Amino acid sequence: MSVLLPCHYSGLLPEYPIVMWTRNDLHPKSVHVRQEETDNPTGQNQRYSGRTSMRPDALNTLDLSLTLKNLQLTDSGNYTCTIGDKRNEKEMRLGDVQLQVKDQQVEVKVEEGSQSVTLLCKTTLDLPEDTTVEWTRSNQEHVMVHLYPNRNDHLRKQDDLYCGRTKMNDDLLETGDLSLTLKHPTERDSGGYICTIYRNKDILRQKVVLQVKEPFPFWVKALLVVLLLLLLVLIVSGGLIFHFRHYFMSGYKVEVDSGVESVQLPCKTTVCLPKQAKVEWKDMKDRKVHVYKNSCDQNEEQHQVYKERTKMNEHPLKTRDLCLTLKYPTDGDNSTYTCTVYNREGTVLMEKQVELKVKGQCCRYRSSFRSDTGRKKPIFDSAST
Repeated sequence: MSVLLPCHYSGLLPEYPIVMWTRNDLHPKSVHVRQEETDNPTGQNQRYSGRTSMRPDALNTLDLSLTLKNLQLTDSGNYTCTIGDKRNEKEMRLGDVQLQVKDQQVEVKVEEGSQSVTLLCKTTLDLPEDTTVEWTRSNQEHVMVHLYPNRNDHLRKQDDLYCGRTKMNDDLLETGDLSLTLKHPTERDSGGYICTIYRNKDILRQKVVLQVKEPFPFWVKALLVVLLLLLLVLIVSGGLIFHFRHYFMSGYKVEVDSGVESVQLPCKTTVCLPKQAKVEWKDMKDRKVHVYKNSCDQNEEQHQVYKERTKMNEHPLKTRDLCLTLKYPTDGDNSTYTCTVYNREGTVLMEKQVELKVKGQCCRYRSSFRSDTGRKKPIFDSAST
């Protein structure tokens, strides 16, 4: 568990800069020292040994904030940030940060499958308009669960696991109720959560432990699976699968007349997709039709047959519209196309199929061009289906 003590500088750096974090109620009072480009542990109070750090580029960015790890009750106190010149020993006090670490832990239990769960965090402090409240995981480094004020730039810092699943009260500054509502809790949400309140120069932290329990014993789930399998066999034998086939189909069928300029293969989702996801379209011959990753199209991975013939909408992961436009479709494009989304580790997040049928008189597309009027245009060879 760690906390960031904020400190920023907007002036000109001294010729020989030295940044000092201190606590005047301790002896020695030194908490952390950055001298020019390196940390200087000489004279540091031993209770902070190995627990403090600053950004490597602190003097370049002028962000002199201090990270304090493995918080303890004795870390509560007033911290002073100072910048000076090592040669002439002049110092400038940049600010104080009051840190309060509470030895209180709230435990919350809920069954998996519940609509939502509330992680309690309340305070009696007067909260000004510029108060920031940060919910993070205590047992995982840099996992942002929710950040208030809830602006768009702050939401981009939110971990993908909690996208669209968290909410705080609108009147929290007036009521002091900083509790977090977490929707659809699952077993992987179990663990410690930290509520950090940044109020002026004060920092207050509270811990909540969430335990998400399975609603049924494992043997009950196993029995339900067996019963569902038996039911599925009965449905198949009765021919009901055919009658209700539209309820089970995960793909689409698209028919288009030959000669059209383009056709769209649909693929949309309501699921929140991570920014590092990869989208891959393939045909039934396992040829790559279109690949999107790292926020752009990967044309070099595309099969030659589909060169310069495919297009996806801008920002598909953000809009969740993964549709593919295929230009100049012919009967040679008749196939079942699969749209697959992978996460950064290569795990499949979703997969949908689209069957394309090009009907009637068609044209064979050739990836060559002829200039009749000074402009390039595709050449087509007429063929019969």
